[in-house]
Amino acid sequence: MELVLLTALGVGGATVVGALFGMAFKNVSHKFNDMILGFASGIMLCAAVIGLILPSITEGKLSIIVTIIGIFCGAVVLNVIDKIVPHLHRLSEKDIERHSKSQNDINKLLLFVLAIAIHNFPEGIAAGVGFGTGNNSEALTIAGGIALQNIPEGMVIIAPMLAAGVGKAKTFVIAALTGVVEVIGTLLGFFAVNISTAVLPFSLAFAGGTMLYIISDEMIPETHSHGNERGATYSLLIGFSLMLVMDFFL
Repeated sequence: MELVLLTALGVGGATVVGALFGMAFKNVSHKFNDMILGFASGIMLCAAVIGLILPSITEGKLSIIVTIIGIFCGAVVLNVIDKIVPHLHRLSEKDIERHSKSQNDINKLLLFVLAIAIHNFPEGIAAGVGFGTGNNSEALTIAGGIALQNIPEGMVIIAPMLAAGVGKAKTFVIAALTGVVEVIGTLLGFFAVNISTAVLPFSLAFAGGTMLYIISDEMIPETHSHGNERGATYSLLIGFSLMLVMDFFL
């Protein structure tokens, strides 16, 4: 339990680390951000397949059906959340560079932050569910990939909020709260699979499906929207390969 709690704090704390970087380096280039996000995408992609989806498949035809259903359920749940909860997937260059302090701009920024918080919750669940397999090293690798992805997320929140006139302390607190959401998700995922091991295969596939959805719907489009798609693609491959190596040796 201590390991899970520390992991939850680490995953959520990565957003805080990103926020601190954002405070220190307000003008991080899109290229750097896209490379890091592409690298994290590769790690999460491999972690979703090897660490969550494949372990959800046990012997028998029924298990593969459960796994596929779980994958689609995870994706559909996030898709429904995207539909019913008002938020922004990303900010345009114009939004980020604008220095207006109007309430409309601040509301738009808060919707952007809400989008990050929404997707941090299932990421946290994925980190917690990973411990249900009993393979702690693999679960930690999954959590590490998610944490790495949280750092640039925490960074990109800072600059536009400061530009819109939100105070530094309030900006940092808002960024940190998106990490708290992930801590809650991690603990919830862990307790859910420990209450009933019967739901473990579905839970693993569900968590894997949410990660695949986030990677395809959010992360990859973001890394390909600033003219850095080639570098982001190779960064994804490097992250994927690193995860393979870690899985092989661990």
